[in-house]
Amino acid sequence: MTEDLVVGLILFIAMAGAGIALIWMARAAAKGKLKRNRYAGIRTRKTMASEEAWRAAHVRAEKPTLLAGAVSLVGGLVALLLAGTTAMAITVAVVTGLTLILVIYGAYVGGQAVDATGTVR
Repeated sequence: MTEDLVVGLILFIAMAGAGIALIWMARAAAKGKLKRNRYAGIRTRKTMASEEAWRAAHVRAEKPTLLAGAVSLVGGLVALLLAGTTAMAITVAVVTGLTLILVIYGAYVGGQAVDATGTVR
């Protein structure tokens, strides 16, 4: 196995794993299967205030969070297929940045959804 292939496999496992976790979390939280907790989901003062607030935020944040997961998953596959550490590094940087932006946007619109429901005083 070449060094590029080993690095590509490690990046694929990490990025695809993160993508799958984001997709699972987004769906489970939006459907009410992921209850308020300390580990997964949008954990802010607003979302942790009640089950209603938690659910409202995650329903609204589902699409951007699913997209973040898909970006990470596809980015992992691209990193695996690329040859050369420079191309891999650029791919990882771009994909990680885009994933982070989408997750932050999801948290932002989730917070707006909580505000709209009036469940937090």
